[in-house]
Amino acid sequence: MKRLLIISFLVTNLYVFSQTGNIKGVVKHTKEPVEFAVIGLLNTNISSTTNNKGEFQLNEIPFGKYQLQISMIGFQTLKKTITINSSEILFISETLIPLENNLNEVVVSGTMQEISRSESAIPIEVLTPKLFLKNPTPSLFESLQMVNGVQPQLNCNVCNTGDIHINGMEGPYTMITIDGMPIVSGLSTVYGLSGIPNSLINRIEVVKGPASTLYGSEAVGGLINVITKSPNTAPKLSFDIFATSDQEYNFDLGLKQQIKKAHTLIGINYFNFNNIIDRNNDNFTDLTIQNRISLFNKWNFDRKENRIATIAGRFVYEDRWGGEKQWNKNFRGTDSVYGESIYTTRYELIGNYQLPIKEKVFFQYSLNNHNQNSFYGTIPFMANQTIAFAQLYWNKKIKENFNLLVGTPFRYSLYDDNTVGTQKGDSLNIKNSPQQTYLPGLFIQSEYKLQKLTTLAGIRYDYNTIHGSILSPRLAFKYSLNENNIIRLSSGNGYRVVNLFTEDHAALTGAREVVVKANLKPEKSWNLNLNYVKNWIYKKVYITTDASIFYTYFSNKIIGDFITDPNKIIFDNLNGHAISQGISLNIDMAFTNSLKIIMGATYMDVYSIQKDSLNNNIKTPQLQAPKFSGNFTLSYTIPNSSIAIDYTGIIKSPMHLPIVPNDFRPEQSPWFTIQNIQITKKFKKGIEIYGGVKNIFDFRPENPILRPFDPFDKNITENNPYGYTFDPSYNYSSLQGRRFFLGIRYNLF
Repeated sequence: MKRLLIISFLVTNLYVFSQTGNIKGVVKHTKEPVEFAVIGLLNTNISSTTNNKGEFQLNEIPFGKYQLQISMIGFQTLKKTITINSSEILFISETLIPLENNLNEVVVSGTMQEISRSESAIPIEVLTPKLFLKNPTPSLFESLQMVNGVQPQLNCNVCNTGDIHINGMEGPYTMITIDGMPIVSGLSTVYGLSGIPNSLINRIEVVKGPASTLYGSEAVGGLINVITKSPNTAPKLSFDIFATSDQEYNFDLGLKQQIKKAHTLIGINYFNFNNIIDRNNDNFTDLTIQNRISLFNKWNFDRKENRIATIAGRFVYEDRWGGEKQWNKNFRGTDSVYGESIYTTRYELIGNYQLPIKEKVFFQYSLNNHNQNSFYGTIPFMANQTIAFAQLYWNKKIKENFNLLVGTPFRYSLYDDNTVGTQKGDSLNIKNSPQQTYLPGLFIQSEYKLQKLTTLAGIRYDYNTIHGSILSPRLAFKYSLNENNIIRLSSGNGYRVVNLFTEDHAALTGAREVVVKANLKPEKSWNLNLNYVKNWIYKKVYITTDASIFYTYFSNKIIGDFITDPNKIIFDNLNGHAISQGISLNIDMAFTNSLKIIMGATYMDVYSIQKDSLNNNIKTPQLQAPKFSGNFTLSYTIPNSSIAIDYTGIIKSPMHLPIVPNDFRPEQSPWFTIQNIQITKKFKKGIEIYGGVKNIFDFRPENPILRPFDPFDKNITENNPYGYTFDPSYNYSSLQGRRFFLGIRYNLF
């Protein structure tokens, strides 16, 4: 009897294990098949690859439960649990999701509607937090150095404030928006960028070239649109803490909660640096002392037919100072110990509401207030700016291949400070006169698709209460030879109204006097951009190349003259024109062995042409605009270890610098590179520990401050044959040297 039971058991199991099934399927990317994708059942020898139609088949699979894995270079690996319990064919259809920086990221900056990057007629670069995590920084300003053609430029070696240069053009030409709203502009251009923590960023979209047709004034040289995280998709709990050997401390915390039909996200960022460092022994701080907190809260509301309703608010407070090492708050505004001390308080409100009607009509609004209380040596600068913005726009699909966008924006700006810029009257009867600007407008943009060709045309009309009527047209074409070859040609007109405060931050230091020679006129620009994107798909590597040729012509360009008088900055409209031209190339490579390489390079020539007293054309190169700049990221994940290694860096060629007559310092900076390395270990349940070295080769500029021993110019006649005066504007890189960092981050989904 026992033998019969054993035989019966063996026969039954043999029968069960002899039962097999088959899997057939197709792998797609959007509507296109994915060729050479690898499909396999984990912990088995059963695998296959897709054909040119994206089809695959796995045969003779024993009954049971398996983990099916689909992998392909350039796409996220897909895993799913399947059960084989029938001899019938199991059919599977899956769509792969592209990796970061791929062409099918969703973008909104070009058309104000969500479309894939590959479909956009405007060339747009998309950056995700994954890229920034490869070299963690406490703010957006520092992170943007990893973007090709984008240069975070420090403008003062004492207070360490800066702006963003795109293709060599200064910060006032770059418009910074948050969720499409003009938040960082005017007064906040200098300090607002450092208050945007990486923790609230979902992605960043960069448009190089005029974007004034949709976004108005200040988008002359380009647009950086910060898209914040959605409360619907953000982690339930997240935090990121890191510290450096220079005693910098950064803390990010995110909390998500659902309350009935509302989803809310709370973000807190705190950055503290209270360690006085003077490695170059000039008795001045190499890095400003900073204490900053940023609070962010965003709400999404569930509505019928998935209509949009969001509102977000942010508060930023920062206390920073730089100067002589012995400075403290008792010396604020005095002439005994030099210091530049800035208190910044900032409020922001952003919202987007889709009207409850059949048509797609959206109402966007924002309100922000930026208050600054500062002293630059003995010079006080007290300023307050309020910007209110509202926009109603209608997105209408006329036909399947024809889309129309119509909008009516309105912007109100109130700016007040304690300088001559907001005064009127004669010398005996001076009155405070805050600048108030009303800017109503209208824009129309059409997009037409005809097989492989997409045409986008738009025009914007603004009426500025100071400068009158302004038109900004735009025209763009996209031609797709196929999915892997895309050509774009775009042209547009940009304009920028005068904002005296931000013409140059050096105007605010105690070193130079600001002189405005004439009534400044609005700057105008015309831009032409030719862009070509090519994808190569091989068995072991996926390559994307993105190349552009750009040309921008400026008229009425506002020039800050640092050279004529070393004690002054003289502003005037250029009697001539200015040019920004060059080429850029981005290459992304993803290998099957988990190695990923991102490289970018830009070669540009930025200069102005103006006539001298003899009517001769004089060519002047743009300050702090290197002819060549490059960046790179090498990332590798060690197999079966959950350890990732990231090596990042930037390279810059010589750039012209603001020197004084008979300056002993070089007119141009040297070639230099700043490189960093990071090692990250991932653990279960969303925990990561990371650490590394920043500025491995310890590069720091020499002689950044002229006459640091006499910051109040009390002794300029002693042993000073060339009449040098205190000047901290000679800058091309951070003074911060090599430092180590260690951090931990956690995400609970």
